[in-house]
Amino acid sequence: MRKGLLETVIAGARTRTSHAQVVDEIGKAIVSGEFPVGSILPGDPELALRFKVSRTVLREAMKTLAAKGMIVPRARIGTRVTVRTQWNLFDGDVLSWHFNCGVSDEFLFHLSEIRLAFEPHAAALAAINASDAEISGMMRLAVAMGDPQHTAETLAMADLRFHLAVAEASGNPFMRAVGSLIEAALVGIFKLSSPASGRELIDEVARNHIRIVEQISRRDVAGARAAMENVIRLGRERVRTAVGEAADPQLTH
Repeated sequence: MRKGLLETVIAGARTRTSHAQVVDEIGKAIVSGEFPVGSILPGDPELALRFKVSRTVLREAMKTLAAKGMIVPRARIGTRVTVRTQWNLFDGDVLSWHFNCGVSDEFLFHLSEIRLAFEPHAAALAAINASDAEISGMMRLAVAMGDPQHTAETLAMADLRFHLAVAEASGNPFMRAVGSLIEAALVGIFKLSSPASGRELIDEVARNHIRIVEQISRRDVAGARAAMENVIRLGRERVRTAVGEAADPQLTH
């Protein structure tokens, strides 16, 4: 089973097949601008030599990148890098390459906007559709977020498990499909700021997530929506603060 984006960021590089490695390296080269939008990729012989793989492996890697919307083959011209608007930003690999190359606060802000479009509605649907067992599971996950022994890494994973559980409890299979976006947003928060730096912040995070489950358990649609919005906005503010402090070190003094 493929590691998730957050787990990969926490654990570091993962063992990959030749195919996956070629996809990963070319994908990162495209996102970083080494192969700019609109450019023609080097030919098969050059790429096969660069990555030390067979033409067959290279061709399969190209098919994978084309499926992600990042390249398109043109007869008698070559393989062209497509414009960014055609890239599948819901794809976990594409998001991972963005984080690998460094994302801006604007990119993270856009991610939080998408979360605000999806996750509050997922919480509202969970208030309608979640089973008692799912509600109990979500409460356990929310309470577990208050563990004082959390590191930034373990809290990030606990946070992800909770939000994916809400998406699952919504009863809408499309909500679970936005898991890569949720995960990418949490990667950004994990890399820039973490509430695991203090007991009080961990308690606050746990309370805010417990409040979501309480509203879901009451079958309060509006309350569940508002509680989820609050959690996402607080995370966005932490990132904004962290980005501001990084831009102006004097703000930390």
